[in-house]
Amino acid sequence: MPLAPKSSALGLTTYKGSWSPQLTKHLLNRTMFGAKASDIDYFTSKGLLASIDELLNVQTISIPPPLNDYNSTAFTDPNVLAGKTWVNDVSTDGTINSYRRSTYKKWLMSVWVGQERNIREKLTLFWSNHFSTEADTVVYGSMVYNHHQILRNNCVGNFKQIVRAVTTDPGMLRYLNGYLSTKTAPDENYGRELQELFTVGKEGGAKYSEEDVKNAAKVLTGWKIDTNFITIFDSTRHDTTNKTFSSFYNNTIITGKTAANGALETDELLTMIFQKPEVAKFICRKIYRYFVYYNIDDVVEKNIITPLANAFIANNFEIKPVLKLLFSSEHFYDALYIGCQIKSPTDHVISFLRQYEITFPHAVTDYADAYYLYNYMVNQLTSMGQNPVDPPNVSGWPAYYQAPEYNELWINADTLPKRNKFTDLMIETGYTRNGKKIIVNTVQFAKTVCSNPSDPNILIDSLFSFLISTDISVALKLSLKTQILLTGQASDYYWTEAWNTYNTNPTTINYNIVNTRLKALLKYIMNLPDYQLQ
Repeated sequence: MPLAPKSSALGLTTYKGSWSPQLTKHLLNRTMFGAKASDIDYFTSKGLLASIDELLNVQTISIPPPLNDYNSTAFTDPNVLAGKTWVNDVSTDGTINSYRRSTYKKWLMSVWVGQERNIREKLTLFWSNHFSTEADTVVYGSMVYNHHQILRNNCVGNFKQIVRAVTTDPGMLRYLNGYLSTKTAPDENYGRELQELFTVGKEGGAKYSEEDVKNAAKVLTGWKIDTNFITIFDSTRHDTTNKTFSSFYNNTIITGKTAANGALETDELLTMIFQKPEVAKFICRKIYRYFVYYNIDDVVEKNIITPLANAFIANNFEIKPVLKLLFSSEHFYDALYIGCQIKSPTDHVISFLRQYEITFPHAVTDYADAYYLYNYMVNQLTSMGQNPVDPPNVSGWPAYYQAPEYNELWINADTLPKRNKFTDLMIETGYTRNGKKIIVNTVQFAKTVCSNPSDPNILIDSLFSFLISTDISVALKLSLKTQILLTGQASDYYWTEAWNTYNTNPTTINYNIVNTRLKALLKYIMNLPDYQLQ
């Protein structure tokens, strides 16, 4: 795998080269969870800048919320009927919330598989890892849902506004104990993570102090959650003393305020933090590592991170201009960065389902069967190391931040066989529920991605072009054609005849002949190390 540290000297000048299906696929692999063949055709025809504009044109839409799929003879939610949503129901029952968290994950799979042609879901995962919370710790299903809706609805909006919303979000207040913080016992968790993980970071010139953490905690006292799971400010719990910050923050003093005005200190704290240029650089580094490559050397810092950060600040921390500048750059399309990322488990599983256009039962009209089958996907992600909405800690999944390995951490002796087993299973048997099966239709897939599947050379090239992002040797393609499609024979006729015979006379026997060969070929391709890259 081409994972050695590398960097390109190309900067943020707009890419002027030819716009090809390969570059389109690269852009879609990084901004969506994989791409269907129709997606690649669609965005190739639009060109670079129009494609980026559309991918970043994320409108706030009403996605049907998760439904109650857990009522049964053994257990029934007293407040929510089967097939109805629970997101607006307040419940403190542990069993109910356990079911709801599980349902949320199944629902999330349906949203990812059915995503629109934009960056919303891929970027929402980025923000949910950045503002990391663990669903099991938050406990309440509705809080989990609402926390992630903040991120989904504001994913390409204003970063300052996202930070403000997250700071007093009930889910975050529960996760980092902000709801328990009082003037007599200020809790430092959120005051620390706000600076260390969410805004300033620890790289470069970030030199905030322990006193800054303690004073931030004092500023944030008073926020709590009422019985309806709504955040309120209780001035009787707020520390009204003056808070003096370190020289890193220019010795700023946030004057203590009483009564309802105490809540204004939170905004003053955020205003102070966002005056530091380290914030923009910290976020731009995380964006770069997520969408381009994990290695940031001095060249990338100078040519990419610094100008991105400057643009971030110049646009008052609007996210969209930064992403547009990055995705339209020569740097982003340098050959060095195509096929250099190891797919996350989410990319691996969801991209597979989208590439092969696996059809699930409808998540609203046939929610019971749909959620049952989507639960298999939740289990797959969890087994591969990325339990949806339940990262291991407040830092998120290590593959997104842990130097020096970063995304190489997704692959190990345990997870790689599981990845291969998943793709093999979806090719061979799939999953079935009440007679509804999700499985790869190999023949239809070949017709979808290849203009002339009867020609084994065109077919092989088309499959590799669609499924693999790296260069594959002609010798390997020739070997696979001969050994699998031609069953060891020398002439292309042995595949062409089998394909054409099936198409003119689609009997079970004729279908099995081409299906068996296609299954073997696809399994081989997806067991290559290169398939793990995007």
